[in-house]
Amino acid sequence: MQKLFLTILVSCALAASVCAHPDANAPKPADDTKPALPVVTGTGENTFATVPGWGHIPDKVVIGPTHGGVVVDKKGSIYISTDSANGIFVFAPDGSLEKNIAKEFPGIHGMMIREENGEEFIYAAHLKGKQGLKLKLDGTPVLKIPFGDDIAPLYPEGANAYNPTAIAVAPNGDIFIADGYGKSLIHKYDSTGKYIKTFGGKGKEEGKFETSHGIALDTRSGKPLLLICDRANRRLQHFDLDGNFVAVITTGLRLPCAVSFHGDNVAVAELEGRVAILDKSNNVVATLGDNPDKSQRANFGVPPDAWKQGVFTAPHGISYDAAGNLYVQDWNKTGRATKLVKSVAGDQ
Repeated sequence: MQKLFLTILVSCALAASVCAHPDANAPKPADDTKPALPVVTGTGENTFATVPGWGHIPDKVVIGPTHGGVVVDKKGSIYISTDSANGIFVFAPDGSLEKNIAKEFPGIHGMMIREENGEEFIYAAHLKGKQGLKLKLDGTPVLKIPFGDDIAPLYPEGANAYNPTAIAVAPNGDIFIADGYGKSLIHKYDSTGKYIKTFGGKGKEEGKFETSHGIALDTRSGKPLLLICDRANRRLQHFDLDGNFVAVITTGLRLPCAVSFHGDNVAVAELEGRVAILDKSNNVVATLGDNPDKSQRANFGVPPDAWKQGVFTAPHGISYDAAGNLYVQDWNKTGRATKLVKSVAGDQ
C-alpha cells in the first residue's frame, strides 16, 4: 500500500506541475521555489488528493467572491460562479481558464447542468437578479423566471424579500427554485416558466426549513426525488416532485449548502469547514478537508495566506465530474476553488 500511496502522490504532483498553474490568490508554500505536494484526504473508497495550484487565472483578472456554485459539463469543463463582474469562470480540467461567461449575471448562486435534445444548458438561481435562469453554455439566456405576480402574494414585503439560492429540474422539465435566503419556500414552474405551486416554508418541523439553501434531483433510488439542504436545521430532506414531504434523510451536518451525486454517493458541501460523503443509505461514510480551526469555519474573510491546502474554510458549491473527482468552491471574499482527484485505495 505504501508503494501505491507514493505512486499516487508522485503522479498527482507531476500532473499538478505540468498541467496546473499557480493561482495568484492561492497561498504559497513556505519554500515557493518548490512545487507544493498533494495532500490526501478522506478514507477508503472516498480517498482524494488535492491538485496544488489548480485554477490558474491570468494576471490582473480578479476572481472575486466565490459565493455561488460549481457544475461540470459533458466534456469536463468546470463552471464556477462568482459575485464579480466576470460572472462565471470556465476552467479546463487541468485548471487553465477557458473563458468567462454570463458577465451580465453576476451573483449567480446555485446551478445545475441539464442535457436537452443533445444540447446542455445551465439552470441557475440568480440571487442578485432575484430570478431563475436557463443559459446556454456560452452564457446566452434562453429563459428567465423573475419574481412576478404569481408568487407576489406570498411576499407582502415586496420583491426584496425573495432571494433565490438554488434550482433543480425534474425529468419532465419542471423547474424548482429554492428561496433559501428569503422565506425558505420552494416554487415550482413548468418548463416554460409558468408557475405551478409553492411548498415548504420556515420552521424546524419535518417538511419545513431554516434556509432551504440547496436543491437537487436525487435519482439513486430509481424514483426521482428532490433532495433539499435544510442548512440551519443541519439536515437533508427528501420531497417528491409534487412537493410532498417524504423523509428527513440525514441529520447533524455542518450547515449543508449544496450536494452532488456520483453513483450511489452524495458529496455535501458543509459551510462549517468540511465536505461529507454519504452512501446510498445517506450515512456519512467519509469526510474531506475537515478544518480543525473553528474560527475559520463558515468564515467569508479568511485571507489566502491563512489557507491550508486540503483544508476547507467554508464549502459552498460542489460538483463531481464523470470520473468521480470533486471540485469544491469555498465561500470566500477573495475567491477559492479546489480540485480533489479520486485516489484508489490499496490493500492494507
